[in-house]
Amino acid sequence: MASDKRALIVGIGGQDGALLARFLLDRGYTVHGTSRDHEMASFGNLKRLGLYDRIRLHSASLGDYRAIVEIMSVVKPTEVYNLAAQSSVGLSFSQPVNTINSTVLGVINILEALRFLCLDARLYNASSGECFGNTGPEGATETTPFQPRSPYAVGKAAGHWAVANYRDAYKIFACSGLLFNHESPLRPRRFVTRKIVAGAVDIANRRADRLQLGDLAIVRDWGWAEEYVAAMWMMLQQDEPRDYVIATGAPRALREFVAAAFDAVGLNWENHVDFDPALSRPSDVAYSVGRPERAARELGWRAKADMDDVVRWLVEEELRRPREA
Repeated sequence: MASDKRALIVGIGGQDGALLARFLLDRGYTVHGTSRDHEMASFGNLKRLGLYDRIRLHSASLGDYRAIVEIMSVVKPTEVYNLAAQSSVGLSFSQPVNTINSTVLGVINILEALRFLCLDARLYNASSGECFGNTGPEGATETTPFQPRSPYAVGKAAGHWAVANYRDAYKIFACSGLLFNHESPLRPRRFVTRKIVAGAVDIANRRADRLQLGDLAIVRDWGWAEEYVAAMWMMLQQDEPRDYVIATGAPRALREFVAAAFDAVGLNWENHVDFDPALSRPSDVAYSVGRPERAARELGWRAKADMDDVVRWLVEEELRRPREA
């Protein structure tokens, strides 16, 4: 890869940001990343992956247009990846204003900075499969109408259409990835996948006896995050910018995920899991699955890992994790 490839990852401290940084560094990119205050942020994911000293970090709030312009002017990126903003669907119900504001204002500030500076840069924006709401068994494609059912999804849907508007109006190379659930050991415990896996390991090691969960009947499309960040990069290597659904296309119920996690540590989940109605969301998505045919056809991208692979790898990593983590 040519050494003049400069990537700016906005929101580099999260799961996807850290994994994408590793992916790009392996391909010869110079990688810059932002955080609200890079001197105070822990960047635990970057350190865990051994990347912290290889990234050029900058402080910027996505709500501060001037700061975004200044960083863009200094870095002069060839590729920009917007992965920032509040990322938990559940948390968005208790923080709706912050979630929507950060999601929408952030992407518009980035788009405006690209337009104002006339940078020859390509933008990837993290949209979400949550924008579709209930997809039904038939699944969602890039042309399926949005029906968001959470503040998180509302913000992502608005950001998605902002990208489409700037792409059409100002001919900016900008695209959005409609990514469905994708997991890795970098997830914090507030995400249900990590909560389940950590809970099963704790119970197997006699550090706990019960696990409280919400509705186990919901159906999701579970993928492996390392594969999904590769799709982000692939989108920016195309001749024309387009939006893509990134998913496995294989729907599985949360109950199956729970059963697989407990089975991996030699336990029957039904003996240890309780339903807690307080953990159910005000308006949840019952069925969420993507149809990634366009990505397969145009990007050559296909998910290799399925839910069983994801659970196995998460459990293996959790068993290696120090207890205090």
